[in-house]
Amino acid sequence: MPWLDDLIRRVPPLARTRQHHALEHATLHILARRFPQQPMAGHSDSGGFWILGAVPTEEVERAVTEALERLQRGEAHLALHPGCGTNYLATGGLAALAGLFGFAGARRWRDRWDRFPLVMFLSMLALLMGRPLGFWLQRWVTTDARVDDLEVVEVRPTRRGRLPAHRVTTRRVTVGKA
Repeated sequence: MPWLDDLIRRVPPLARTRQHHALEHATLHILARRFPQQPMAGHSDSGGFWILGAVPTEEVERAVTEALERLQRGEAHLALHPGCGTNYLATGGLAALAGLFGFAGARRWRDRWDRFPLVMFLSMLALLMGRPLGFWLQRWVTTDARVDDLEVVEVRPTRRGRLPAHRVTTRRVTVGKA
């Protein structure tokens, strides 16, 4: 749905957040390969993103640099992540809708009990469809792998509550046309 992608790109804070979300995912892919047993997470906003987890700052810097270069070379698949909250939101939303649809119109407990197998079936369908829908939403709504106009400004170690973290800030650069 390129039209949706183009529409979202016209709102600068959303456009920048989507790019940061893509870079965050790519960075997490690279870090997960280097630190397979280390739990990590991320969070993006219009100014950059956070990497949560006990990872050395130098490794986060290297991973962010590699992630940006690889996205700029066209490795857009790195922008999609199976652990993204978008996947969980899609699955949970579909499961909730399945329950609402399955129980719609059931006023008595007996009616609800009779519809329980239908709700279970619809919920299972929702669980099966949630992951593909989540990846579709990541591709067209919540991430943007076109990061040619991004430059990393700083990778700063910090904390988010009690969790060790790194704040990655970026800025927009002018991309010249040849």
